[in-house]
Amino acid sequence: MGAYILRRLLLMVPTIFGIMAVSFLVIQFAPGGPVEQVIAKLSGQGSDMLSGGGGDSGQAGGGGESSQYRGAQGLDPAFIKQLEAQFGFDKPWYTRFFGMLGSYLRFDFGESFFRDISVLDLIIEKMPVSISLGLWITLISYVISIPLGIRKAVKDGSSFDVWTSGIVIIGYAIPGFLFAILLMVLFAGGSFFDWFPLRGLTSENWSQLSWPMKIIDYFWHLALPLTAMVLSAFATTTLLTKNSFLEEIRKQYVVTARAKGLSERQVLYGHVFRNAMLIVIAGFPGAFISAFFTGSLLIENIFSLDGLGLLGYRSVIDRDYPVVFATLFIFSLVGLLVGLLSDLLYTWIDPRIDFESRDV
Repeated sequence: MGAYILRRLLLMVPTIFGIMAVSFLVIQFAPGGPVEQVIAKLSGQGSDMLSGGGGDSGQAGGGGESSQYRGAQGLDPAFIKQLEAQFGFDKPWYTRFFGMLGSYLRFDFGESFFRDISVLDLIIEKMPVSISLGLWITLISYVISIPLGIRKAVKDGSSFDVWTSGIVIIGYAIPGFLFAILLMVLFAGGSFFDWFPLRGLTSENWSQLSWPMKIIDYFWHLALPLTAMVLSAFATTTLLTKNSFLEEIRKQYVVTARAKGLSERQVLYGHVFRNAMLIVIAGFPGAFISAFFTGSLLIENIFSLDGLGLLGYRSVIDRDYPVVFATLFIFSLVGLLVGLLSDLLYTWIDPRIDFESRDV
């Protein structure tokens, strides 16, 4: 197992390098870089100019005349050069790329272009919202999905299985953001009821509340976002649990256990459960990371939750490259580590699994 872990860790290096290299090259052709962002604000043209302009000339290989920036006419060329130096575009692209990787190896992510704060501090500041969404949506989906999936497997083909499958499929088919809008209209001061807050993770007077009221206030704000996100999450896990149990129930060892006179409950939870839940439990880290990093962007926008999803989106729009690349690096690294953790969890749950005997 030690050799397998070492191989996986070594393979992370070229994987992350490839992800960062491709992303960095794509960014070179993205229209409206940081220099043009500043020029747009100075000229009063805003996003209209940026949407039609090309990328910063400094991005394509360092340095450039002010005339190469759309909207820069009339600005002092020396000022444009100063902007390029401020954002690092006075250097060749390969110097910037390898310099960025060298800093990232030391976990030095620099400072945001447009916010007076280091990138790492900015990410840490936004993490509570994303952790709240990712953790609770994963726990809730597992608490609902595992018992429901087991019940559906036991009652396979019954009326219970049919109508619950209908609910699961419908829930999976409804986009989370659309359901979120519906919840807002119904329960957040829309056309019907005003029962839940429309924005934020806590109330403005949260620091003045007693700790029981703080907990209530926290979940009061999370109620609608979590409800909107739980649909697709619990649907996937429910069907996975059901199919895993059905596969195990049909195996010979279950028939043997029943022939020995064991009760259905003893067979189900004493023999089937561990084998059937292998893939579900081992997938928990990946499910959490998925909900943590990728599942909350639209929900964060709709409910004005200032988390990592919203941070990444705004950074791309603002061309805040240090934040964009730092979040990409961190997400990629964490994703690869979670993949390794999932494999180790497989072997912990079922020691019969041996990753040493297979190619990575």
